[in-house]
Amino acid sequence: MTEQWVDIALLAFLAVTAVALIRVRNLFAVVMLFGLYSLLSAGLFVVLDALDVALTEAAVGAGIATFLMLGTLALVGSGQDPPRHRSWLPLAVVIVTGAALVYGTLDMPRFGDPGAPAHRYVAPRYLETMPEEIGIPNAVTAVLGSYRGFDTLGEVVVIFTAGVGILALIGGRSEEAEE
Repeated sequence: MTEQWVDIALLAFLAVTAVALIRVRNLFAVVMLFGLYSLLSAGLFVVLDALDVALTEAAVGAGIATFLMLGTLALVGSGQDPPRHRSWLPLAVVIVTGAALVYGTLDMPRFGDPGAPAHRYVAPRYLETMPEEIGIPNAVTAVLGSYRGFDTLGEVVVIFTAGVGILALIGGRSEEAEE
């Protein structure tokens, strides 16, 4: 029963943070709220026993991303221009995308369902054939390091590319342009 209250509290904090993100106009406050949102998400992942995802979210979302956004704000300032018009198209796109995502989850098995295909086919195969295929005794290390190796490499490439892009944008300012 206590776990449910922790889940409800984390989700409530996430919702309050999201509403605050929408309403705040100071970009410094927005960056801080994004960092808080990432940290709360990491806490939710810990509660869901997804510790690898929680660690990644805390390091990348709350750590590196917040640092890079603060660095960007140091160069461009924390003020925001007022919106010139209200466009309903972005809201419509978000609503349609959200509805499609919710519709896509309707066929998913319940969380922790032992009859789910992942528990009936994938997990037993990994646990039975992993020692012969890889030779790594730890199942989590084998899955993350070998079976999901390309996925992990892809994530690292995306993060590296984003970092290089940000550095290129920040470093592209010249002395003459500032004067």
